[in-house]
Amino acid sequence: MTTIGEAISRVRNAVKAVKEDPFLTDRQIYFAIQKYSQALIKREDNQFRLMKISSIFKVLPYIELIDVDKVEAGCVGVYSECYIKRSKDKLPTILNGVFGPIIRTTSSIDGSIEMFRTDPGTWVSMTKTTTFKYNKKPYFWYLNGYVYCPNIDWDAIKMEAIFEGNVDICDPAGECLVRQDETLPLPEYLFAEVEQLVVKELTMLMSVPVDSTDDGQNILR
Repeated sequence: MTTIGEAISRVRNAVKAVKEDPFLTDRQIYFAIQKYSQALIKREDNQFRLMKISSIFKVLPYIELIDVDKVEAGCVGVYSECYIKRSKDKLPTILNGVFGPIIRTTSSIDGSIEMFRTDPGTWVSMTKTTTFKYNKKPYFWYLNGYVYCPNIDWDAIKMEAIFEGNVDICDPAGECLVRQDETLPLPEYLFAEVEQLVVKELTMLMSVPVDSTDDGQNILR
């Protein structure tokens, strides 16, 4: 997998081959990479191509759960006895695909029990069926940055998803990767297309003439 630093370097070298600009920053390049990467990932999600590519997903191995009431969880219509747990903290922003947040798996922390994704309305409807008492599947839903889990007694869960923002990746000794060393959450076969789009955008921006009142000011500075 390509790291963020490697992706930025490749794009910078490609841009230099067209037009060099000393004021083009790594942040600007990465912002463009992110924009086009996310657009192409959504396209691939629509074509059901992502879930088999494990390398583009990041894992939150321990999402601590706390008890919350049904109102917060969006389950006002539940009349049967139930209880709801919620992630203690907000999760890093999950990239939205065509079918909602791109989540590959949610499970017990040892991965032995996989949870089934739903939404508050669907789950409320299920609880009102006569056969629901026989349904032993663990469910979850993602709402306002939190994950909610009805009728489970676990202290924590594990989630694998495509996150938009920074997710700290640390080894057992507590040493964390710097941002540039993290892998770019993009299938390798899409990078050439992303690179082409980014180079086109940046070279077009650099071709825009600067304000004649300040010849020393570059438009990307």
